[in-house]
Amino acid sequence: MKKYIGIVILSALVACSNAAKKGEASTDSTVTTEKSFAAAGIQLADPKIENIYSGYISLKNMLVAGNAAAAHQSAADLSKSLSAFSGCENTALIADKIAGTEDIKIQRKEFTSLSSDVIALFKHVDLKKGTIYVQHCPMANNGDGGDWLSSEKKINNPYYGEEMLECGGVVEEIKPKS
Repeated sequence: MKKYIGIVILSALVACSNAAKKGEASTDSTVTTEKSFAAAGIQLADPKIENIYSGYISLKNMLVAGNAAAAHQSAADLSKSLSAFSGCENTALIADKIAGTEDIKIQRKEFTSLSSDVIALFKHVDLKKGTIYVQHCPMANNGDGGDWLSSEKKINNPYYGEEMLECGGVVEEIKPKS
């Protein structure tokens, strides 16, 4: 049994390291791929929710790029948007933790909790148009895994950035209800 578990882990490492090698050849286009979720066809009914989504995607993109200073600022902006939406005050505190440091490792660790809350929120929003993808990296957080939202199916891993840019997969799609 241990042999099979070892093989599965080795396979996952090889798959993710191959994805990382593909990512190394690319330029820093990960930041620009989701600058405007409207361009990706995402339309939300509530402007406050749009601000949260925009801030979240900006933060995710800065983590993908490994830009801790920009992630710090994006998290501060996201915290303001979350604080303005009733029921998201505790999630705003998580964004504040990310904004309170420029250590990319701490930011990525806190991003797990933030994403969990934001994903729960977006499963119940009024999405008018487009698809929001819930993506998962099984290797994030020392093998505990980590989820995030994306406006595109393409994987841009915020937990590892260039190290394992394409490691992960789509686990759910959030689509308009009607």
